[in-house]
Amino acid sequence: MAKTIMTADDSASVRQMVSFTLKQAGYDVVEAIDGQDALHKADGSRPAMLITDLNMPNMDGIELIRNMRAKPDFKFIPIVMLTTESQATKKQEGKAAGATGWIVKPFNPEQLLAVVKKLLG
Repeated sequence: MAKTIMTADDSASVRQMVSFTLKQAGYDVVEAIDGQDALHKADGSRPAMLITDLNMPNMDGIELIRNMRAKPDFKFIPIVMLTTESQATKKQEGKAAGATGWIVKPFNPEQLLAVVKKLLG
């Protein structure tokens, strides 16, 4: 059975690119438009991994990670930040919230898949 990966990003073009890349590699994808949407969809879809943007309306990526980590089902899933932010302080904040990894946009599909395969085995 294909593993489900959730992607949360307020940019439709980024969601499409991430989704297309992951689907081509055989993963199921659940798309969310922001942190609140992702939290709402997570319980129903039980993703094996989350790829989230940092800067989103309603609930940003850091807040989303904190909320996901607070749920027993999502305490240990890999969570990767996919963002334009590359400052060490932001990375530290993401790590403190529970992020597993960090990819800076723009990204290439091979880089994304390498991270996903490494984290999901």
